[in-house]
Amino acid sequence: ISKLSLHPIEDKPPEELPVLSQEELEAIKDPDIITNQIALLEAQCHEMKPNLGAIAEYRRKEELYLKRVAELDDITNERDRFRQAFEDLRKQRLNEFMAGFNVITNKLKENYQMLTLGGDAELELVDSLDPFSEGIMFSVRPPKKSWKKIFNLSGGEKTLSSLALVFALHHYKPTPLYFMDEIDAALDFKNVSIVAFYIYEQTKNAQFIIISLRNNMFEIADRLIGIYKTHNTTKSVATNPKVIAVKGLAELGIAEHSIAQNQNE
Repeated sequence: ISKLSLHPIEDKPPEELPVLSQEELEAIKDPDIITNQIALLEAQCHEMKPNLGAIAEYRRKEELYLKRVAELDDITNERDRFRQAFEDLRKQRLNEFMAGFNVITNKLKENYQMLTLGGDAELELVDSLDPFSEGIMFSVRPPKKSWKKIFNLSGGEKTLSSLALVFALHHYKPTPLYFMDEIDAALDFKNVSIVAFYIYEQTKNAQFIIISLRNNMFEIADRLIGIYKTHNTTKSVATNPKVIAVKGLAELGIAEHSIAQNQNE
């Protein structure tokens, strides 16, 4: 045992071989076994040969490790860039949505008040913190009535509310051409006239093609195409309602003038 010694290892404090006391030595039942083990270990130490390729292998492993670390850093940086781009897009989406939502809400109020002559309408976010998760609530207050959800309205009130919302949406994102199919079917005579004149005002910036059976809707059109059936054949005729109205007024004036002359005679 006296021949053995411990060599220090880098970054570790040196250690000393333990020294056994007399009692510990006497506790060993068979000293020959210990002696044989020491001899065996010494023989193994002499037979050991240094691994000359360990340094080269270490350098290869270190180079591979540094390469993997660099790849990990690149992937981490790319992930951070994509994460930041994603957050920027989310913020942009929210900002653009809220800007459009406010414009549409204000225009909806204006349109509904104009169409109903005094009502009010409101768009509300169900979840103001995350407007994309729950949707939007559409409420209206018809003239001289309380606030109601749109699904609790009558047919005519739903039509006016829907038209006000449609026109508000297209005010934010206008299109040059609109097709509308019997939007006045559930409206009374007064509301048909209001909607007709409102749409006619919008024709300054867009073209409207409207299918209607209500005379106070199509009589103010710039062009009227009538569809009719005769002898089991569908035919059409194009007219200008305003020209017809002018001719009708002229003929009416001539007829009244003739009646007045006859009465004078």
